[in-house]
Amino acid sequence: LQGVTEGYNGTIFAYGQTGSGKSFTMQGVVDPPTQKGIIPRALEHIFESVQCAENAKFLVRASYLEIYNEDIRDLLGADTKQKLE
Repeated sequence: LQGVTEGYNGTIFAYGQTGSGKSFTMQGVVDPPTQKGIIPRALEHIFESVQCAENAKFLVRASYLEIYNEDIRDLLGADTKQKLE
């Protein structure tokens, strides 16, 4: 995450068998806070770093994609069941 705040692109990639816990590891749950996943924790860290930075501008872009059986879905989109081209 330090590299991301320094201007490098970053990717968090989860790969594994269906039902192995990738979604829970990435998302977690809101309550209790100790069960937050990697994505919420990483975003909190990034935005805390951005808020503390002086004399710098940041553009933060995020995507959350699922690739399953060669179909790609945008998990941040309005319809998470819709396949992307």
